[in-house]
This record gives sequence, structure tokens and C-alpha cells, in this order.
Amino acid sequence: MNVVLFGATGMVGQSVLRECLLDPDVQMVLSVGRSATGQRHPKLRELVLPDLFNLAPIESELSGFEACFFCLGVTSVGMNEESYRRITHELTLSVAQTLVRLNPAMTFVFISGAGADSTERSRTMWARVKGAAENAVLGLPFQAAYVIRPAVILPRHGIRSRTKLYQFFLTMFRPFYPIVKALLPRYVTTTEDLGRAMLRIAKHGAPKPVIESWDLGGGL
Repeated sequence: MNVVLFGATGMVGQSVLRECLLDPDVQMVLSVGRSATGQRHPKLRELVLPDLFNLAPIESELSGFEACFFCLGVTSVGMNEESYRRITHELTLSVAQTLVRLNPAMTFVFISGAGADSTERSRTMWARVKGAAENAVLGLPFQAAYVIRPAVILPRHGIRSRTKLYQFFLTMFRPFYPIVKALLPRYVTTTEDLGRAMLRIAKHGAPKPVIESWDLGGGL
């Protein structure tokens, strides 16, 4: 299986990249992003593109993929709705529309977040924008498309969050990880388990298009 990964430098992107590189069923991973991962691996190829809204310069490189993991995202803290929607909804849809045109038999896996509102009527800005992005992805004619809504993600294997505030709390509460996971098993996953679940979904599908946090440990 050949996969394309958007957002490989983020915490979720790092997670699925690690699992893809370890999996013998994955022949090649194409990472597309604004910055390089800094990793070297025989299966990894990277394309750095400053403007991801314009994939024309690399479009010839985007065919022949069975799966896409779309892990790009930003925190909504300090952003107005227009700016957040441009990255979360408009960029996602722009990339997905190009990929479905080039790879109609592709499985598209979109990372959303716990609490996203698919009715798009939430009073919480990020929740309705995420919900709109989910609906847009699920409405495209991919062979299959899935939305994953993780809640708390505990990092493993040296993976770090690029969001400084989130990484600060992760570092501060590292000694309490086992307790948090034991007390809130439905809402806590690890980067390793999340990456493996994403890869399983790309390979084998899932029983429903929207995967909640508590579904991730259910053998998907």
C-alpha cells in the first residue's frame, strides 16, 4: 500500500508516520507539508510546499495512492472564525478535492477532534467548523472516507506536540499518564494506539464513518 500523509510534523502525523514506516504492508509514504520531518527512511519521500492551497506544482506526484492520512490542523486559541475555517475547512476540502480527482479509489482518513459538531450549529466556533470539515470530506466520492475524533492523546516514542501549551501540559502531567488512562479510558489514547488504529482503518475500513475516541481501543 502506498500512502500520502499531510501534516507529518504534528503529533498525530508523527504517530501515523511511525506506524506506516514500521508496517511491512506499506511500501511507500509520501509526506506533504510546509516543512520537512527531518526523518530519513527508505520508504519515506517528502515534498515541501509553502502553499498547500496550490498543489499544482506537485500534482503529478499525487497519483497512485491507496490511502491518505490528513493530519493538518491548528489550535483555535487566539484565532477568529474566518482564519480558523480557512485552515480547518477550506484547506482540507481543497486538498481532498484534488486527491479524489486523482485517486478515486483512495481511502481518506481525516483527523478531527472530540466534540466536533456535525450539525454545524454549535455555539463553540471550533466545533462547528470541524463539523463542517467532516461533512465536506464525507461528502466527497472517495472509495471510503473516515473521520477520527481523538480526545486526549498521550505521546509515546519521543513524539511531541508542536502546540507549545499542549506540550507544556503533557510534560507537566507525564508522571500521571497511567492514572489518567485508567480513570478515563474512553477519552484517552496514546500516539502509538492512534497511529495503529488509523492504519487499520485505511487497510480494512471501519463499521462507521465517524470514529470516536472510545472506538479507538475497540480493535478497529
